[in-house]
Amino acid sequence: MLLPIHIVAGGLAILLGAVALLASKGGWLHRRSGLLFVGAMLTMGVSGSILALRLSLTNSSVLGGFVSAYFVLTSLTTVRPASAWTRRLNLGALVLALAIVLAQVALGIKALTSPHGMLPEGVPYFVLFSMATITLMAAVGDVRVIRSGLRTGGARLGRHLWRMCFALFIAASSFFSIRARVARVLPAPFTTPAMRALPVALVFVAMFYWLWRVRGGRGPALRVRDTHTDVAVSGAR
Repeated sequence: MLLPIHIVAGGLAILLGAVALLASKGGWLHRRSGLLFVGAMLTMGVSGSILALRLSLTNSSVLGGFVSAYFVLTSLTTVRPASAWTRRLNLGALVLALAIVLAQVALGIKALTSPHGMLPEGVPYFVLFSMATITLMAAVGDVRVIRSGLRTGGARLGRHLWRMCFALFIAASSFFSIRARVARVLPAPFTTPAMRALPVALVFVAMFYWLWRVRGGRGPALRVRDTHTDVAVSGAR
């Protein structure tokens, strides 16, 4: 039963993530699709980790579910009111992130020292080291939040945005990287390497576009509700 659940959750995550990226930021559609995206990503990640765990304890896909959960949950707490619950969640997420980094580095070393430079399931060492670097960067941001609290303005929305987009990248690349998966739901012209790479690339294009809008203060303001006040954020639509 886990495999169809994993597949359906992954497909929903891609669709809901695309809706959240295209919707007006801060609007009803954006908030609702974003919450559903978090649920779909958590379902996809947990089911994927269990499926991978049945194959091997050291299968790199076991980490995939934890990575997905980490990024979507910390992205969600970024736009939630600061509370004891969010602080505990951020602290737990930091511990999880550091554990993930150690595991990714260990698997990267294992892949690097193998005859073909990759794990038995085909993951090359540089992918593992890249993921470890990105996760470590995110963990450093968590330390800053735990010590000093969430920043306001565009920096706060930027943290939310890039973490959600990176989670969407994980979902999109998991599906579109394997031709057989794409061929089951899309016509043959969409199964070429270029067409399969396009949706993954568009995630990054959208991410950098919104980061440019948010960080640069361009566009109308969006109000993010805090515990006691509303924080005005520019460039969020």
